Amino acid sequence: MINPQENIGDRIKAAREKAGMTQSELAKLLGYTSPTAISLIEANERGIKVDTLKKIAELLHQNYQYLATGNNSNVTTVKTALRADGTFDKNDVEKIESFIDFLISQKKGDHGNGRGTQEKS
Repeated sequence: MINPQENIGDRIKAAREKAGMTQSELAKLLGYTSPTAISLIEANERGIKVDTLKKIAELLHQNYQYLATGNNSNVTTVKTALRADGTFDKNDVEKIESFIDFLISQKKGDHGNGRGTQEKS
């Protein structure tokens, strides 16, 4: 549920503090020369570009959609994130997705694919 009193600056500040990062550290990682920009963003006295918000979300290990809206309903899955990452080619993504599917099947107890866990002796 979105807190009507909470805004994007509050969410960024909470995420930054949760990550144990200072305003100065975040500012430096974003290429700002001083922490004032972060202070103004967190105080909702300065706007923020979408690209900058996405970078902040990445640096703070947060969902971009959550920081932007306060809504976690569109949380990106690992598979979606992999497809969006330009450093992986199609073959890499398919291998990683296959491994994820394998792990899920193991958790569900689906051992019919011949790759089930071995019994401990």
